[in-house]
Amino acid sequence: MESLSDTLWDVVICGTGLQQSLLALALSRSDKKILHLDPNEFYGGAEAAFSLQDAELWANRISAGSGGIFSAVSIEKPEGATGLSSSRAYSLALAPQLIHARSALLSQLVSSRAYRQVEFLAVGSFYIFKPPQDPSQQPSLTRIPSTREEVFSTTAVSAKAKRLLMKFLKFVLDYENSPQLEVWKPHANALLTDLLQQEFKMDAELQTYIVTLTLSLDGKISTKDGLAAIRRHLSSMGVYGPGFAAIYPKWGGLSEIAQVACRAGAVGGAVYMLGTGIKEMETVEGEVKIQLTSGDTVKTRMFVRADDSPGDKTGITRLVAVVGSPLNPLFEGVVEGAPRPAVAVSAFPAGSLSVSGKASKYPVYLSAHSSDTGECPTQQSVLYLTTLSSADAKATLNLALDTFLGAVIQGQTPQVLYKLQYDQLAGSHRSQSDTSLFTFPAPLSSLSFSDSTLEPVHEAWKKIMGEAAVEADYMTFTDREGAMDDDDVYE
Repeated sequence: MESLSDTLWDVVICGTGLQQSLLALALSRSDKKILHLDPNEFYGGAEAAFSLQDAELWANRISAGSGGIFSAVSIEKPEGATGLSSSRAYSLALAPQLIHARSALLSQLVSSRAYRQVEFLAVGSFYIFKPPQDPSQQPSLTRIPSTREEVFSTTAVSAKAKRLLMKFLKFVLDYENSPQLEVWKPHANALLTDLLQQEFKMDAELQTYIVTLTLSLDGKISTKDGLAAIRRHLSSMGVYGPGFAAIYPKWGGLSEIAQVACRAGAVGGAVYMLGTGIKEMETVEGEVKIQLTSGDTVKTRMFVRADDSPGDKTGITRLVAVVGSPLNPLFEGVVEGAPRPAVAVSAFPAGSLSVSGKASKYPVYLSAHSSDTGECPTQQSVLYLTTLSSADAKATLNLALDTFLGAVIQGQTPQVLYKLQYDQLAGSHRSQSDTSLFTFPAPLSSLSFSDSTLEPVHEAWKKIMGEAAVEADYMTFTDREGAMDDDDVYE
């Protein structure tokens, strides 16, 4: 075998984040000479999943100034908490994004045959937090009805509100055609709440239900984007089974997909080197000459990397908490024949929490994961809380955590065993390209996977493949010899 330095690589990919890893998957049958590096000792980049020990090492590296889009990391093990298991019993995800069933990502995993290596679990109900109306009452979590059956069966809204919800759900499913198109187009760039109030006569509570389903981090989503998000949710319902619209990859979310994609790249002949980064690089006569931190110097026709420099938009603050309870009431199927969900989403609308006398400016979303996700031991759960960054963001997330635990099981507050908090800065959202260099944009901080993440991967693939891209089928592969027979995508 030629040495690293003696080989003219077709492409050197730096980083094993989701986009770089999907590119490796797309190139895995191309017979290209691929060198895939990562300065980290782990796979996944900004979509990685950590054991407790790995999380501590990552936090130390961020604190030392090597964080890229991450900052302000802290780890807390509450005094007196008992029941935390060994480090490897946990797999805490940096990007716990749910994936809607209609996502193009799932279609690509199926057509590339990579789906066999990923186990998907159902995302269950969406809840909304309701503060007590007076001090004698307890806060509560109310399930958001998002199907015809749930609207009919819910007791959380009035008969009049049910009629309005049914009218809106029917409208959204066909919103891109006449006569619905003429109704919302004048409101396209206005807030979705304006449409809900003016055209559907919904009160503030019903508007909050609808906006929550969009998973908007600021609660101010436009009509155009909001209708697309709601339709994606509704049209995804029941695709892989009754009672759920989204799925979640077991063992750490998008990190698992990144690792599966890298394994496909390795099987296709790519060379992998973790713990190896880029020291210097220069372009010489159309080739990129790269000096690695390992001391090797390599040459490549194309160099692909990710942009981890902060952008100018507001980032997010996250709190990951391990709690000593299975939180069983959250993970119940609501439709006959539905699988037991492993993930449930709860939302605290803007203004529903108060820190130091100030109402919360942005919504807080809490994604609860049961031990079925493989992210924690049995009889425990992992909670991922997210809000837009602000001066009060960390205090707001901690308040939301305490409030949620007090509401989910009345009269019994589960014990918090571990906390990981950090800021994720918003990055650039445009890919950059020239003759021999391609730069992926920084990953999105959305709560559900956006198919826009896939577009730069396709762009990079076409650039590397050149004229061969015209004849090749992107992300569509036949089974390798000895591959298993088809399994269901959902298990």
